Amino acid sequence: MRIDELLKWQWDGYSKFHQSRSNLLIHIIFVPLFVIGFILFLVSLVFLKWPLMLSALLLMVVSFALQGVGHGKEQYSAVPFSGFKNAVLRIIFEQLYTFPKFVLTGEWYKAFVKSSA
Repeated sequence: MRIDELLKWQWDGYSKFHQSRSNLLIHIIFVPLFVIGFILFLVSLVFLKWPLMLSALLLMVVSFALQGVGHGKEQYSAVPFSGFKNAVLRIIFEQLYTFPKFVLTGEWYKAFVKSSA
C-alpha cells in the first residue's frame, strides 16, 4: 500500500476506532508525549546523545503502550498490523499526522462530546 493510500485508509476508519471517552483522553495526553519523544529521539540521534536517545525511546514506547490500553476500551478493536513495516508506518503516521489532523479538524472534540462518560 502506498503512503497516500495508507493515510486515506487510516483516516477513513479513525473515528470508528476512537469513540471511547477514556481512549480519547488517553490519546489527547499521550500522543503529544509520543511526538515530543520522537523529536527528542531525532535530536539525540543527530548529536549522538545516547542517554537522551534511550529516554526518548522509552517515552515513545510508554506513550504508545498507554494508547494501546485506551484502544482496549473501544468497541471496535484496531486492525492488526500485517508486519513490521506496516506497524512502524501506521504508528508513525497516526502519531505525527492522523491524530493531530483528528484534533485540528474538530473530529476529536465531536467524538468526545458524543462519547459517554
